[in-house]
Amino acid sequence: MIAYLFPGQGAQRAGFLHALDHPEAVAAISEASDILKQDILALDNEETLRSTVAVQITLVVAGVATARALSKEGIEADAVAGLSVGAYGAAVASGAIAFADALNLVQLRAQLMEAAYPSGYGMLAIVGLSEQQVGRLLGDDAYLGNLNAPRQIVVAGSDTSLARVRQRALEQGARKAERLAMNVPSHCILLDKAAQELSRAASEITFNKPRIPYIGNRGARVLREADAIREDLATNLRYPVRWHESTIALSELGMRVLVEMPPGRTLTLLASEALPEMATVALESMPITSAASRIRARLAAL
Repeated sequence: MIAYLFPGQGAQRAGFLHALDHPEAVAAISEASDILKQDILALDNEETLRSTVAVQITLVVAGVATARALSKEGIEADAVAGLSVGAYGAAVASGAIAFADALNLVQLRAQLMEAAYPSGYGMLAIVGLSEQQVGRLLGDDAYLGNLNAPRQIVVAGSDTSLARVRQRALEQGARKAERLAMNVPSHCILLDKAAQELSRAASEITFNKPRIPYIGNRGARVLREADAIREDLATNLRYPVRWHESTIALSELGMRVLVEMPPGRTLTLLASEALPEMATVALESMPITSAASRIRARLAAL
């Protein structure tokens, strides 16, 4: 049983879309360019990827393109989960939303986030402290964001508040406290208004019952109904992502191999720590044919 993991903002690196040279992936990138009426590959460079809009669009395109390429090679997912904007790629792969609709929603999502906080905000990853310990460090303008692992917590907020939380975290024994490559405060109440606007847009889009289980961001539970996935996608920017619990949910579903879509490897590293019995494959810039062979080998080994 195979689950696909779709990474979120912060995983990007210049050139990751250009590395997808499988014909099916190239076709998906071209389709995305037609949908959004812009050259998607032109977004894949160091300068452009400073934009939240460019990052979120390219991450979703990379995930969907890779899933389609793997399908062409005979590899299919039995369940999907995506962190933050990665949830949109997961929803497309599950059949819950059309690629075109997902891209248009993601573009709006990113524009709303960027407009709400064009500067002075971001996210901080803290390693070595629990959710409760980090929660006690938060003050004004700092909020729990991603709960990636029992002792890897991401905080959202203003630059000033994040600097204060970082100092306190290190004083309390955190092994690491680093800013992420993000310039918006995702997954907290600061994006409540943006979530409301995105929900209105999502209400006008057709969603379908997924073909395979989709793990929601907010509740880390299997969502099998169209409206539940609609709500999860439209509001996940406003609520903390319980990612660790999402990987546990995949394990409980019987998934045995976790495959991380490009360009990241953080999600599979987290899964390896939480579920050492689970086989993982991080595709990064791996050729699709090699990736398909490696996934088959992981399955055979089990």
